[in-house]
Amino acid sequence: MKVLVLDVGGTHVKLLATGRHTPVKIDSGPTLTPAAMVKLVKAATEGWHYDVLSVGFPGPIVHGKPLHEPYHLGRGWVRLDFERAFGCPVRVINDAAMQALGSYAGGRMLFLGLGTGLGSAVVDDGHLTPTELAHLPYRNGKTFEEYLGVAGLERNGRRRWERHVHEVAELLRAALICDYVVLGGGNARKLKSLPPHARLGDNANAFIGGFRLWQTPVERTRAGRRPARKASRRRPG
Repeated sequence: MKVLVLDVGGTHVKLLATGRHTPVKIDSGPTLTPAAMVKLVKAATEGWHYDVLSVGFPGPIVHGKPLHEPYHLGRGWVRLDFERAFGCPVRVINDAAMQALGSYAGGRMLFLGLGTGLGSAVVDDGHLTPTELAHLPYRNGKTFEEYLGVAGLERNGRRRWERHVHEVAELLRAALICDYVVLGGGNARKLKSLPPHARLGDNANAFIGGFRLWQTPVERTRAGRRPARKASRRRPG
């Protein structure tokens, strides 16, 4: 089965299909409507062969559909029928959850996406559970997202922000009884060291997650164990 993966972001929509090695980028932004996205994706993938589609979407997903309109894109996403638009079976999940699935290396894993906000998901024995931990209270009347998202980074500075990343990662790992934490998202690269039982993710793992979305939990666990790396306390390199 050949899979086309769309990673929908506020700056670009990135595409990759089974058998291809270089992602294609399409500009997005506040004027990108779903109708325009469908047209651009079809043009960019003309001549490609795929059987199913995986979509990583920047927002909460309920029953395979966006719960509300994304902040950084045009309107109409809640009403979009992806399967009708692309003419094939489609699975839509939150973008952090898709990257989490691609970062999975066996056992029970917590994924935290350090970006504009805070994305999160748990993968346990290949079973994916998207979570909404970002808006839970943390300190001083503020949420986890307000400390670990970009607003917290700008308000507290990198060193204090990193201390909160360490504290929250270990707090949530213990609370959710996870074996390890993967720290992904665009701001993860700003970390100078990593918490215990944690390793860095990679945005490219979103594509791996899109391919794994069509696997069974057993297949995901087997696939995850092949490239598994030991947790590290320090950033490689």
